[in-house]
Amino acid sequence: MTLLSPEQLFNRCDPASLPGDTTDDLEDLPGLIGQERAIEAVAFGIGIKRQGYNLFALGVSGTGKHSVIADYLRRQAGRQATPDDWCYVNNFTDPQKPNALRLPAGRAAAFRDAMRKMIEELKAVLPATFEGDDYRARREVVDEQFKGQSEQAFSELQKKAQAQDVALIRTPMGLALAPVKGGEVLRPEEFDKLPEAEQARIKSVIEALQQELEAVVRQVPDWERRHREAVRALNHEVTRFAVAHLIEELRRAMQDLPEVIAYLGEVERDIIENANDFLPQARSMPPGMENGEGGSPSFRRYQVNVLVENAPDQGAPIYYEDRPNHQTVVGRVEHMARFGTLVTDFNLLKAGALHKANGGYLIIDAIKLLQSGIAYESLKRALRSQEIRIESVEQMLSLASTISLEPEPIPLDVKVVLVGEAKLYYLLQEADPDFPELFKVQVDFEDRVDRNVHNTALMARLIATSVRREKLRPFSRTGIARLIEQASRLVEDAQKLSTHMRSINDLIVEADHFAAIAGVARVEAEHVQQAIEAQIRRSDRLPQRMREEVLRGTYRIETTGVEVGQVNGLSVISLGATAFGRASRISARVRLGRGEVTDIEREVELGGPIHSKGVLILSGFLGGRFGRDRPLSLAASLVFEQSYGGVDGDSASMAELCALLSALADVPISQRFAMTGSVDQNGKSQAIGGVNEKIEGFFELCRERGLTGEQGVIIPASNAKHLMLRDDVVQAVRAGKFHIHTIGNVDQAIELLTGQPAGKAGPDGVYPAGSINDRVAKRLSDFAEKAAAFARRADKGPGS
Repeated sequence: MTLLSPEQLFNRCDPASLPGDTTDDLEDLPGLIGQERAIEAVAFGIGIKRQGYNLFALGVSGTGKHSVIADYLRRQAGRQATPDDWCYVNNFTDPQKPNALRLPAGRAAAFRDAMRKMIEELKAVLPATFEGDDYRARREVVDEQFKGQSEQAFSELQKKAQAQDVALIRTPMGLALAPVKGGEVLRPEEFDKLPEAEQARIKSVIEALQQELEAVVRQVPDWERRHREAVRALNHEVTRFAVAHLIEELRRAMQDLPEVIAYLGEVERDIIENANDFLPQARSMPPGMENGEGGSPSFRRYQVNVLVENAPDQGAPIYYEDRPNHQTVVGRVEHMARFGTLVTDFNLLKAGALHKANGGYLIIDAIKLLQSGIAYESLKRALRSQEIRIESVEQMLSLASTISLEPEPIPLDVKVVLVGEAKLYYLLQEADPDFPELFKVQVDFEDRVDRNVHNTALMARLIATSVRREKLRPFSRTGIARLIEQASRLVEDAQKLSTHMRSINDLIVEADHFAAIAGVARVEAEHVQQAIEAQIRRSDRLPQRMREEVLRGTYRIETTGVEVGQVNGLSVISLGATAFGRASRISARVRLGRGEVTDIEREVELGGPIHSKGVLILSGFLGGRFGRDRPLSLAASLVFEQSYGGVDGDSASMAELCALLSALADVPISQRFAMTGSVDQNGKSQAIGGVNEKIEGFFELCRERGLTGEQGVIIPASNAKHLMLRDDVVQAVRAGKFHIHTIGNVDQAIELLTGQPAGKAGPDGVYPAGSINDRVAKRLSDFAEKAAAFARRADKGPGS
C-alpha cells in the first residue's frame, strides 16, 4: 500500500526546460511527432508500383492523418511526371459509344479550342463557297447535263410520234400518246369514224411508241440518281477543298498524336458527307432539338469534351473527394430536358474523382465512402479492372431499360488512400474478401508518444506551428508547458503525450481567445487553464445534476461512517467527447447456499459480458483461497444499488470482492473511501481506464459535502503512472484534506477499507486469529457445517 504524494498526482512540465521564450522563437515542425511507422508505410505504399498496393490510413479521428498524408504526397507528387489529359469525342460510327482520346498534359484545351474555331470557320466558309460564282457555274453544268439528257430523249420520241400522226401529251396522270390529224388530237368519237384499217395502224403505232415511252420513263430515276451523285461529288469536292487547309492546320499541330490524326480524318469525312448542315437553308432542326448553346445539335458532334486537364509540369495530381458517391467517384452522364424528353450526348460526360486523380493520388474518407450506397463497390470495380468506366447506377446494377451512352473506358493508374478509424479497417479486413487484395498497405497512426525531453521539444515546435498557422498571439513558455501537460491528460498517462492534434489545436485557439479578452500580447498558462475550465464548464451540466441528486439524498452515496458489505465503487460515464466519474454504491449479501455468487445485474440483463466475467473471477478467487479443503456452501448476491442502466467493464470487481469479504467477515467498511480497479483470480489488482475522471468525480462529491481530511480514493498501483489530476485535487492532497492510495492486491484493499489486518496464512494454511481472512474462513466453515447438518437430516428422513 502506498499513500501518493502530491508530486505523484501530476507530472508537471517545467517551463524552464523548454526552448525559446515564446513560440516566435521556435521553428515550424513539418508533419507530426511519433508517426515514423505511418510515414514509412506511406513511403512504401507510394513507392511500390503493383496492383492492389493502395493504402488505408487508420487511427483515432483528429490525429492529423489527412495532413500528414497530404504533406507527404505533395512532396512526392511534385517530383513525378504530369499525367496526360483526357477528353471524349464523338464516335461517328456509333454515337452511343464515345471515344476517349489521350493527349499530353496541357494540350486538350488547345485541341478543344482549335476544333471549335474550325467549326466556326466552316460555318462561314462553306456557305460562302456554295454561294460563289464558281460553284454555281459548275452546278449549272451538272444540272444542264441532266436536263439536256432527259429533254433529248423525250424530244426524239416526240418527233418519232409526230411522223406517225401521234402526239406525246401531258395529262394530270402523266405522259400519254394520242392520235392526231391536221395537227389536232382526235377525239374518241372522231377516232371511231376512221376506217378500221387506219384505226388498227394507229393502235399498233401507239403500242410501239408506248413501249419506247415506258423505257424512257424508266430511265428517268436513274438519270436523277446520277444527277444527285454528280451533285454530291461536286459538293464533296468543293467541301474537301474548303475544309482541307483548316484540317491540315490541325493535323500539323497534332502530328505527334496518331489517335488524334485518325479522329481528324473521321471529322473530315463526316463534314464532307454532311456539308449541307453548314448551309443556312439546312441548319434548322426539328422543334425541340436546339441546344441553346452551340446552335444545331449536328455541330455538337464536332466538339471536344475535355474531361481531365492538367497543367504541364504540375506533377502528379492529389485529389480529395469530400462527397464520395458513385457519380463523384467514377463520373456521370448528364442529361438535358427538351420538350419533356431527356437527351444526352458525349458532351455531357463529366469527370469523377478517379479521372481527376488519375496518374496521381486519391484521398477518401472511408466512412463517407461506405455510407454512400454503391460508391465502395464502384471504386473496387475500377481498381480491379484498372480502368474507369462511366456508367449510371442503373447500368451498373443492370437495371437500365433505356438506351444510354457507353463511353470508352479510360485506363486507370492511381494510388487510393482511404482514411478511417482502426475498427473500420479491421471490420473491412474481416467482412470484405476484396479489401485485403486492394488495400494491402496499412498506415497505422499513433495516438500517443513517449513524454521525454526530445518529444516535449518537438511538441513545443508543433504548438508554435499551429499558432502561426492560425495567426494567433505567441504562447509563452508557461502557456506551452500547460498545453504539454494537458496533452498528457488527454491520453490519460503522465508518461505519454497525446497526438490528437484536433483537441490540442482547439485548446490553442480557445486560450488565445481568453488572452484577447484579457488584453495581453502573449498567451500564458492562466489563459490555457481558463480554456480548459471553460471546456469542462460547457459539458458539466449532467455531472452537476447527478452530484446534486446525491447531495439531495435521491441517490444514496455515503462519504462518512461505516457499513458492512457496502463499498463505494467508481465508474466513468462517456457522453460524446465528455467523460466524467461517478460513485456507485455496491453492496453484497451472503447466506447459506451452494457456492454461487449471483450477479444481479446479469440476471436482469443489465450487466455486460465483461462485468459478468469480473464477477465470475470473484468466485474463482473465493474457491482458490477458501475452498481448497471443503466446498463453498454460501450464496452471495452483488448489485450496483440504484442502477437504472447498463453496467459493463471489470473496473468494479475489486470493490465487489471487498464488499463480499466484508459481508462474509461481518466487518464494516469505511465509507470515506471510494475505490476502483479490477482483480484477478489470485486477488491481485489490475489497471483500469478513466482513473483521473473517477478520482475527480468522488473528490467533487466529498468537497460539496465538506472535506474531512480522511476521505480518499483507492486505485491499483499500476494506475499511478496514469495520474494527471486537476490542480484543485492536487492542492487538497497537499493540504491533507484528501488522499490517494494505491494497492497491489485485495488484502491491502480490505485493510485500508476496514482498518483491520487482512491476515496471511501460515504454513498450516491457518490465518491469524481475528484477521479478515480468518473471519471469512470461519464463516465459510460455519456455512459448510450447517450445510452438512442439513444434508444429514435430509438423509434421515422427515421424522428424524
